[in-house]
Amino acid sequence: MHLDVQDLRNFYYRSTLGRAAQLSLRARLQEYWPEAKAMTVAGFGFAVPLLRPYLNDARRVVALMPGPQGVMPWPAGQQNVSVLIEETLWPLETGLVDRMVILHGLETSEHPADLLEECWRVLGPGGRAVFIVPNRAGLWSRSDKTPFGYGRPYTLGQLETQLKKHGFLPERHTSALYQPPTERRFWQKSGRLIERIGRSMPTELAGGVFMVEATKRVHPPRGTVERRAVRAPLNILDGMADPVAKPV
Repeated sequence: MHLDVQDLRNFYYRSTLGRAAQLSLRARLQEYWPEAKAMTVAGFGFAVPLLRPYLNDARRVVALMPGPQGVMPWPAGQQNVSVLIEETLWPLETGLVDRMVILHGLETSEHPADLLEECWRVLGPGGRAVFIVPNRAGLWSRSDKTPFGYGRPYTLGQLETQLKKHGFLPERHTSALYQPPTERRFWQKSGRLIERIGRSMPTELAGGVFMVEATKRVHPPRGTVERRAVRAPLNILDGMADPVAKPV
């Protein structure tokens, strides 16, 4: 079940907790991808809070928002790059995308296998994708006050197994959102300190979300190459290169 785009916008842009979550997720993503110069960057679900740093340098940025969720224009005050799409049928060419971010898309999808197949299709050779999902053991997946409390939370092993099953190769992983999902002032003031401390804790237990970076696995062609020569070539065209005139 996808959340409504208005609820997602209100959380990330109009609440203190949402802005703190945006800051934490964006910081971890930029550790993986400091820049995306001359690349095509795509986000699926509600990934726009993490895409802004790439607007200036990327060749193209596109925010793909599924129909059940709804769409909003983004970024504010600039040329719109968001588009409403069918969840498993994206209006992108095969192999077009260099960097892909999936946020609030996989855990809420009713067709996760088909969604991953579409992610694999549009990701180009050498491209990289980051999948962000709620941690089943984390506090954020247990609270319906945030978008991470909806859908199917994952363990790290479950997510990586799912990615491998659909042609991805997990390269590295991390977690984020170590602070409790509460608006209380004490926790909000301590949020940055808690995030720094949380990075030294085990990934599987500490964070509210998992972030797994994966590449596209392309299988080499199978079988053997066999050369076949023509057994008895026809000499129909012999003499065409140097024709000889015949007397009448």
